[in-house]
Amino acid sequence: MAKEKKQKDQKEQPVAATGKKGKAGDEAKVLEEKVPARLKEKYFKEIVPKLKEQFGYKSIMQVPKIEKIVLNMGVGQAVQDPKILEEAVKDLETITGQKVSVRTAKKAISNFKLREGMKIGAKVTLRRERMYEFLDRLITIALPRVRDFRGISDKSFDGRGNYTLGLKEQIIFPEINVDKVTKVLGMDITFVTTAKTDKEAYELLNAFGMPFRKKEIN
Repeated sequence: MAKEKKQKDQKEQPVAATGKKGKAGDEAKVLEEKVPARLKEKYFKEIVPKLKEQFGYKSIMQVPKIEKIVLNMGVGQAVQDPKILEEAVKDLETITGQKVSVRTAKKAISNFKLREGMKIGAKVTLRRERMYEFLDRLITIALPRVRDFRGISDKSFDGRGNYTLGLKEQIIFPEINVDKVTKVLGMDITFVTTAKTDKEAYELLNAFGMPFRKKEIN
């Protein structure tokens, strides 16, 4: 009886849990497919038509898009205490859900006791689904948690359609357990877009919901 019960339980297991190939494997793939990122759907359904009309693009291929989001943590204090860099890497991986690359010093600076090749920062580049998911969390959850938040500046475009946002505290992200943080660290978030002008990049990010202080870039 116990053997028959075990065989019956195995048959009733969800397909996704079997991990078998063939028909069962195909069904497992369907069950494991992710729901498209909310902002990705918004981009194609709402933002593309809006910007196409606003700037008079002849083709949707001309409509600017976000290519990637790069997060950078410069940790100069790691020169004296390497554990600070370890914490930065751990926090950045927790926030993004992606493996982080450690950055090293390209030049030696004796005044700062910095030697060439020393580990002084952490960097991660987000693309596709993960990029949209991070952007959604940044806009709807993280930025509103900034103390005395009144919007972000529209003066940080680089003249080539890219925008960099500086954050002073990693603890604004809900994924970070404040009780376990030993060092508050800042970061730079760069939005790399295909926009040819800052105006187009501004309108693109604004359409996604980026809370700029001003309604229009000069």
